[in-house]
Amino acid sequence: MTHILVPVAESATLRRTVEYAIESALEASDGDARVTFGYVISADSTRLPGSELETAGEELLERTEIWAEEDAAEHTDELTVETVVLGADEYLFSPSDVARVIGARAVSTGVDRIVLDPEYDPGAGQPLLEPLKTELSRDDRFGVEEAPVEHPRRSARFVAPASASRFIGTFVISFVFYQVIGGFAGLFDLVTGVATALIAAIVLSQVTFARPPQVGASLARLARWCVFAPVLLWEILVANLQVATVILNPRAEIDPRMTRIHAAVWGALPVATLANSITLTPGTLTVRERGQDLYVHSLLPVSREGLFDGSLERWVRFVFYGRRAMRIDSPRERGDAEVLQTSDDEEDERASDADESAGGESA
Repeated sequence: MTHILVPVAESATLRRTVEYAIESALEASDGDARVTFGYVISADSTRLPGSELETAGEELLERTEIWAEEDAAEHTDELTVETVVLGADEYLFSPSDVARVIGARAVSTGVDRIVLDPEYDPGAGQPLLEPLKTELSRDDRFGVEEAPVEHPRRSARFVAPASASRFIGTFVISFVFYQVIGGFAGLFDLVTGVATALIAAIVLSQVTFARPPQVGASLARLARWCVFAPVLLWEILVANLQVATVILNPRAEIDPRMTRIHAAVWGALPVATLANSITLTPGTLTVRERGQDLYVHSLLPVSREGLFDGSLERWVRFVFYGRRAMRIDSPRERGDAEVLQTSDDEEDERASDADESAGGESA
């Protein structure tokens, strides 16, 4: 039996890649071909079912399965087509992460060969195909090849239809930012703002958004941002009062600790928003970010408790994923929060215990 695995994502060459994979599997088999199409998503295990990523993946896999049946034609009885969603239980950030998930699936299901779409990109935030091929090729338990399909000829338009929403979104954001920072003072600011936003949109529109923005979703997210802004300001005010109380009261407890939380948000922008929100509140400082792991220095016990209770994390989820996402448990309840640094008193106590133990052994 010949078993081929094809990672799929929206691209101009996906249809031809599916056709090649089906033909290749049927030619190499002796009447028992198996092709698995896998959609890789970058999401955390705490994501909600029915999310946009999951829905898009299921729709694409359904379409791919229909294409495969069409390409098999009268040989459908010789072909088994499977679809699978990969990476749903972890945060995939780099080509090596994607390769690890795809490779694990290939090994566990006895895949003979992985066929890659020449324009494959699941949205990992950086050019993927060549690094992915390199990572997968290190495993000699399966073969790796790029589908030999032609890239469709593209007309040289100033703004391609697929990128129009990115262009418009970048233009609007740049124009509004220019006016807010510079202060609108008349026609001159209007003209220069348009010119600046136009240049920014031409240069940056393809890298500003990971996916083409949708008007409805963007407006809904903007509305949720407006709800989140006063909440964040309130958190900043409360944290300022807590720190000020400690400064003015020498007897107040100061207990600096380094902590870690595994945030229940996924994607570069939500993680960055949470990290910066934590830093904006006095008493906590995000010092490092590793995927979804945030390393936070907390000055006061009350600051640390608030961090572990996940108030800011919950509101950031609300902004990016909607009200249902607020139901996810806090870092403390999920077991995703820990103190990495002990206090001076605990260290002194441990040192004292060690000295007593050493003294007892000597005696």
